[in-house]
Amino acid sequence: MLPTLGYSVLFIIGAIVVKLVVSKIRFTKKYKLPNVVPGWPFIGNSLDVPYPAGMWGVDMAKKYGEMFTVNIGGRRLVYLNSSRVVTDLLEKRAAIYSSRPFRPMLSDIMSGGARIVFMGYTDRWRNQRKIMHSILNGKQAEAKFVPFQDLEAKQLVLDMYKEPENFHKASQRFSNSVILSVIFGRRAKKDDELLKFILGYTQTLGEYQFNPIKSPADVFTWLSNIPTSLQWWRPFGERFFRKHVAMFQKEYDALLDKMNKGTAKPCFAVDVLRGTAKKEFEIDDIEKIYTWTSLIEAGSDTSRVAVLQMMAGAACYPEWAKKARALLDEVCGADANRLPTLADRSNLPYITAVMKETLRWRPFLQSGVPHTLMRDDEYEGYKFPAGTEFSWNAYSIALNEKEYSNPLKFEPERFMNDDLHKTAKGHWSFGAGRRVCVGLNVGANNIWIAAACILYCFDIEQDLDYPIDQFNTLWEEPLKAPFKVKITPRSKAHIDLIEREGATAAAADY
Repeated sequence: MLPTLGYSVLFIIGAIVVKLVVSKIRFTKKYKLPNVVPGWPFIGNSLDVPYPAGMWGVDMAKKYGEMFTVNIGGRRLVYLNSSRVVTDLLEKRAAIYSSRPFRPMLSDIMSGGARIVFMGYTDRWRNQRKIMHSILNGKQAEAKFVPFQDLEAKQLVLDMYKEPENFHKASQRFSNSVILSVIFGRRAKKDDELLKFILGYTQTLGEYQFNPIKSPADVFTWLSNIPTSLQWWRPFGERFFRKHVAMFQKEYDALLDKMNKGTAKPCFAVDVLRGTAKKEFEIDDIEKIYTWTSLIEAGSDTSRVAVLQMMAGAACYPEWAKKARALLDEVCGADANRLPTLADRSNLPYITAVMKETLRWRPFLQSGVPHTLMRDDEYEGYKFPAGTEFSWNAYSIALNEKEYSNPLKFEPERFMNDDLHKTAKGHWSFGAGRRVCVGLNVGANNIWIAAACILYCFDIEQDLDYPIDQFNTLWEEPLKAPFKVKITPRSKAHIDLIEREGATAAAADY
């Protein structure tokens, strides 16, 4: 009997192998993918992609060309290594390149299927997107949100003056307080419970999103079909979801209380609640929470990291910072007459170029966020099957001499052109196609006002004992400064201005 059983097992294994070989032959005859990076049996390149993947992507693009394909646990992911192919596919063919990969852990369990950044190209996604766009980019959005940003910039320079060694914490407080003001109409408090929670869970989300070995169910999606009781990853995801909803429910309840008392500030969440009450929007309570928090996650991390990268750029390449300072002096006074405000944008186009170069120089999303192809497609001799994932190789594009002259250097002059005021033009930090960040105007203004005030008030220099690693820094690390830098007020007059304006900002409460 044992020999018979052994033959049966061998027969089954052989049948599986034959099926896999036949499937591969059929696939190869029907489809053609860009250069396929060799990987391991079964797991493909799952262990080969580091986190963060910026410089890995640069090296791979040099080796494999304008596009290459990796296998992440059976999922085919094509990296797009030039603006040309990103534009051709993710922009011009956005109608079929705008969905998202199936991520059962990250999207369904950890996010309750309600976090827009992980949703497929569905009616639910379109509804949330429409709500966000109508409020963040409406006629009154600029007037509504700019006062928050100008106020928090005053607090930012005060915090940096008082504790220059904690410049990363000042950036955190600035970006998070702006986004809390925009979304909930309140400032970040000292030792803010929600702020601490946000910093913790966004790091976790980043790891699960970009680290292939962190979540096996998101790599080998067939694992979601095994019995729930055997899904060893599920309890963590369910706890994460419950804690997230409970934490933001507190904000929801506090906002409702303010609205009932007539003390709520104009903000995104108030507009959502009032729009829902008037039947302008159709959205349930879980979606409301995730509509708010998706924007907080996007606005918080992008802004705080961009401020740090701008400072690193000023320290490493001081020539442009001196030029920016001279232009700021022309508008705001060389004797520290006043701080810059967002009302100065038309008179300070170079600071707008600084903002755009900050987003290009070292992209926050080092290897992009994958889009999923919704139906078979052909492009320049390649044939892609539906379900193929595509991601722009952000670092590779940003550091490519064919894309930018002298790409390693922080050089705002490259954006002093006819596209200066097209916020998302010339870089990919806000995404591509129909997935471009809906809050990009708020994010751009955050970077603009922070850069203007910091450059106007401080000299920023490298610490020669600790040179900044411009290529391998984990910029988004929330708990410690990603690099060392010397921050010095420009003069006694600037100190007086910082203290005067900072005191006004510190006293503001809402």
